[in-house]
Amino acid sequence: MGSLVTVREDISKNQMSKFLNGFKRFRKTYFGDNTELFNTLRNGQSPKTLLIACCDSRVDPAIITDCEPGDMFVVRNVANIVAPYNPDGSHHGVSAAIEFAVKGLKVQNIVVMGHTKCGGIAALMRGITDSNETEFLGPWMKIAEKARSKVLKHFSHKEMDVQCRACEHASILLSLENLVTYPWVRDKLMNESISIHGWYFDFEDGELLALNPETLVFESMLDADENFPAGAGLPPSAAGHVHEHESFS
Repeated sequence: MGSLVTVREDISKNQMSKFLNGFKRFRKTYFGDNTELFNTLRNGQSPKTLLIACCDSRVDPAIITDCEPGDMFVVRNVANIVAPYNPDGSHHGVSAAIEFAVKGLKVQNIVVMGHTKCGGIAALMRGITDSNETEFLGPWMKIAEKARSKVLKHFSHKEMDVQCRACEHASILLSLENLVTYPWVRDKLMNESISIHGWYFDFEDGELLALNPETLVFESMLDADENFPAGAGLPPSAAGHVHEHESFS
């Protein structure tokens, strides 16, 4: 037992040492060689983009997009899910963050970013919402049950990997639809003071895909042209009726 504890302590020390060395590099970059950024940020933040991503350790939005502190307001949860608007007085961490970003920070863009090999989506496809094996994960993933139902309707004959990828895409679309149920998001969409986007990070192929607002199909952002600019968000009409294309209802 003692040797096991020693091994665990060594692993922990190595991990903490990696984090500390990383912080030293961060500190040198932003507080040693160049203090201008944080001299500005100490007065407040004004990110233009809210990015809702998965908490998966492989898909850090700031690393993927090579952003600096203050560039984006990030919300991370299991499977990058947005629940429908439901001000019932319960605990709603994601909804609170969306409200703060839209009403307080007045962001101009909202991005929902999914990814390949999502553990939350895999659990959803395995039927975690139908079991009692978890206390919190199952009820949380139930928000995306419509996406799973759609995949099972159209891809039940496919391999599980194909079903999971289809559900990863479908859940992004569902979250975009749920975003529009927030009245203050919908109002800003209608007066074109905010845009919403669906992204998909494929870390197997090193690709970042975006939802084409015309076709509602995910396409490579690196191959974007004038007909599908990388920054194009869903227009209010498409954002409000994603379910007509995806048949979530």
